[in-house]
Amino acid sequence: MTIAVGDRLPSVTFKTMKDGVPAAISTDEVFKGKTVALFAVPGAFTPTCSKSHLPGYLENAAALHGKGVDTIACPAVNDVFVMDAWAKASGAESEILFLADGSADFAKAIGLTLDLTAGGLGLRSQRYSMIVVDGVVKDLAFEEKAGVAELTGGACMVGKF
Repeated sequence: MTIAVGDRLPSVTFKTMKDGVPAAISTDEVFKGKTVALFAVPGAFTPTCSKSHLPGYLENAAALHGKGVDTIACPAVNDVFVMDAWAKASGAESEILFLADGSADFAKAIGLTLDLTAGGLGLRSQRYSMIVVDGVVKDLAFEEKAGVAELTGGACMVGKF
């Protein structure tokens, strides 16, 4: 079942880098008592994710924080080392919380997986965005076309507040 507006996010543990060491971070730690602008990507360093989706949130970070967003978070089905490298390479590590969903536990739990096995990428996350307030989904958007980040992009997210 796919998560919907009004649903509470399931309890899952991500990995993130903390002081140069992989660390577990729960959905409660990310979302409890916070307003979070979340955008999920199929994979770090992939073309659309790196050239438009992530940069759109980086460019709009100040505007999102100005609208009351506590955290901008980006989960992807990649390991914590790849997510850390992507954070550093993109210059977004101080603005965006990069969440490694290495085994796709979060993507599976919310029903938003994407099977890219035919392209050699395995099981990934769909491209989507959410506004989450205290762990509850308040807005949810999906891309209708592959290779674009329009309906789920940073500028579109700003307009939702």
